[in-house]
Amino acid sequence: MSYVARGYGGDRRRHGNYDRREDRRPVETEGQRIQKSIFKLGEAAEFLPSSELPVLAKTLRLSLSDNIQSISEGFRTGVTEEPYKIPYFSALFTLLLQPEPDEDVDNTIQELVQSVFNELCKSFQTSLDKLAWRDLRLTIHFFAHLALSKTVSASSMLDLLQSFLIVLDEPGVSYERSQAAALCVGEGLIRAGPILYQYNPTAAATIISTINSSFESAKSQRSLTRPVVRLHDMDVSGVDVFIGALLSTLQTLDESSFASLPPCLPQPHSLFPESNISLDIPAFIVPPEEIELGRSADEGTRRKELMPAARIRLFDDEISPNPSSPSGFIIRSTLADTINIFEVNRKECARIVLELPRWFTWGTFKEKGRAGPEAAVEESAAIMGWALENTILEVTLAEFALLPSPPQTLVYYFALITDLCKLSPQTVGPAVGKSFRKLYSLLGEGLDVEIARRFAEWFASHMSNFGFNWVWKEWIPDLALPAFHPKRCFIRRVIELETRLAYHDRIVKTLPEAFLASEAKCIHETPPGPDFDYDDPQHHFHEPAQSLLNLIRGRSQIDEVIQLAETLRSTIGDTVTLAPETSPDSVVRSITMQILLHVGSRSFSHFLNAIERYLPLLRSLGSTPDDKIDFLNAAGKFWQRNGQMVAIVFDKLMQYQIVDPSDIIAWCFHSSDRREASSEGLIGLQEWDLIKAALDKAIGRVSIAQQRVNSLRKEEEDAKAKVKAGKAELSVDTMDVDSTEANRARDLESNHKTISEALASALKAYSILTREQKTALARVLEGFVTALSVNATPSISLVIAADGWDHRVDWTQVQWECWETWGWYRHFCRYYAAQLKSYAVTLESGPLAKVLTAGDRAHSGMLVSEIWTVALGRGVNM
Repeated sequence: MSYVARGYGGDRRRHGNYDRREDRRPVETEGQRIQKSIFKLGEAAEFLPSSELPVLAKTLRLSLSDNIQSISEGFRTGVTEEPYKIPYFSALFTLLLQPEPDEDVDNTIQELVQSVFNELCKSFQTSLDKLAWRDLRLTIHFFAHLALSKTVSASSMLDLLQSFLIVLDEPGVSYERSQAAALCVGEGLIRAGPILYQYNPTAAATIISTINSSFESAKSQRSLTRPVVRLHDMDVSGVDVFIGALLSTLQTLDESSFASLPPCLPQPHSLFPESNISLDIPAFIVPPEEIELGRSADEGTRRKELMPAARIRLFDDEISPNPSSPSGFIIRSTLADTINIFEVNRKECARIVLELPRWFTWGTFKEKGRAGPEAAVEESAAIMGWALENTILEVTLAEFALLPSPPQTLVYYFALITDLCKLSPQTVGPAVGKSFRKLYSLLGEGLDVEIARRFAEWFASHMSNFGFNWVWKEWIPDLALPAFHPKRCFIRRVIELETRLAYHDRIVKTLPEAFLASEAKCIHETPPGPDFDYDDPQHHFHEPAQSLLNLIRGRSQIDEVIQLAETLRSTIGDTVTLAPETSPDSVVRSITMQILLHVGSRSFSHFLNAIERYLPLLRSLGSTPDDKIDFLNAAGKFWQRNGQMVAIVFDKLMQYQIVDPSDIIAWCFHSSDRREASSEGLIGLQEWDLIKAALDKAIGRVSIAQQRVNSLRKEEEDAKAKVKAGKAELSVDTMDVDSTEANRARDLESNHKTISEALASALKAYSILTREQKTALARVLEGFVTALSVNATPSISLVIAADGWDHRVDWTQVQWECWETWGWYRHFCRYYAAQLKSYAVTLESGPLAKVLTAGDRAHSGMLVSEIWTVALGRGVNM
């Protein structure tokens, strides 16, 4: 306990006799105080812009001459990290140029403010060099608001937007780059539109037309990122994407000749006189996309291909703003930016987003008992009074549900929503419940399988933070649906995840009796533990398994264990009659794998120790793909009641190179006996998780190998240059050469040789891993093609037909499994599009050759081909 807390430190401090090491916090400098004052703008309990902005502006003017850099940094930080305050930052900057009549200031004030502006432009150039698109976009917002107050000239603002518009006309520009540039231009035009339209009425129409025409070719990819899927209906009209919402907003404003700003945007600049000084934004050129020289086309990086991102809607326009309306676009964009910026501090993010109404026009959100800010104009009829918490939830979940992958890790969104509930349980809690019910209602109505997977993880995680309390009785009628209906799959998945996060017995107590019945198949009667087949004395192979188990449990020498395994391989067929398709080798592999898992089932460390100790045993028993399938079958059966452990064991077997990623993929597609599926090759969530883990392992290995090759190439070039320089220093006359220099030259040559050999070895390893990655991708593609087109039955083909979807209430279990398999095929193509492009020629001449020439559009093979073509960005009109 602290002595100060007990009163002993008080006298010592009063007499100056205390250890100054107790207070070593650095003293805040004047520059830091200035930056903080800008960054903390408007965070008092009551914010009155008409009085507070002039006071802060006066304070900044008095310190301008000595703190230009600090003031500039304060504005830059505020603009790029607090986007909701940008209108107020721009008003503050405008006031810097307008000293009050009775204010005693230096005549050079305008030059000093110009210097601050120049520093901001330098920061903008730095962001441009790095292609930091979000910082660029938010700074353009700042410039646009300055243009509204005539602090920045309309001509230079228009030139800035047009410099980004040029990006859209670049040959071969990527979708990611073109979307980022279009958002910079479009969002700048939304805010500066009124002043730019006055300056050049035709410029706005030109900008809108250019953006629209640039994204026509990307429309087909919307079909792969729609949150709600109709396999028979590939029409992409009406699909809400970022660029689509931007264009709708711009067209709405253009129809009114940009007469005013969107009504949700505050206009603090209107509280003060217009600026009589106009600054010019310097000319900027957007640098080209960085292309890494020497990068192989086969590089298997983890990069995801950006596609037109479709957003999910959960609530009506009366509850949350329509993203295609001017106010809705700005509100949702500001919320999304804030959520992504504050990813480093979710608690602060939760606090800020709940206080967002103070940064929008009064009336934008429904608020109880709060007076509007002085900067607010009269409430407009266009302001709906939306529900803040529902809007926050919808925007957060729209980010969380983005396909192919969300901007942040899923756990961030889970934790953010939890913190929102803790800050305001009475208002956020009901919004969360409504979101649960809306997403659940979309299950079986076409909700994308990947979004359904994320939803299950969020639901289980959220329940774990609030006592696993849910109204499960609402879902009892859904237990009558087929076993693999999306709602049944969701319920099973959630209960499985909850069990992982708590205990089996605890979760059982939270569920109604209907969910515990064996016919409901929602939860196992016993906790998820191992199933050791050979522990039963009545089992045919109990005795040989016990003899091997005793050796392994006793940590016998590896040679002794291998010798016993070899003996069992030669004698096991003589003692027991085996099925025709079963060999003694297969039986021994199954026994060995289950014994190692049994010994290691006590804990994760026990499992790793057992596997590592007897790696030579496993390698001696199996080397062919069929042998490895035996290992996987044994592991899958041992942990059949615990899917998490199956994934962990498979991952470690890949890590120790007992099995290859392609072996696990083959097991997932062809080992249909492990589920109740009646059609081989159809996969569900558990199989997809294993397939994805195998692909990520193969891709990750190639990425690491590529990095090593690049590093060794650089070292090899440096070593070669040193050898060349060393030779140049040597005298032509070898008699005059100093022995030290000669030895140094030999050392350099030796080092160069060593590095060259290491590089040759790394290139060989890279080549092998690249082939392994290509094989894994081809194996997945072949599995999907075979299941969905080559072996498709009329019953399965009905899943992709319009009349089949209309009668989905009558679908059988196999048909729902087929629908889910189609969903994972779509996700495979869009999620790994970057890697698939690298091997497109090989894959199209191999697994896809059977379906690429299909002529009947209604045939499932044609749909397989179309999804593939769209994922690779070839613009098929669907």
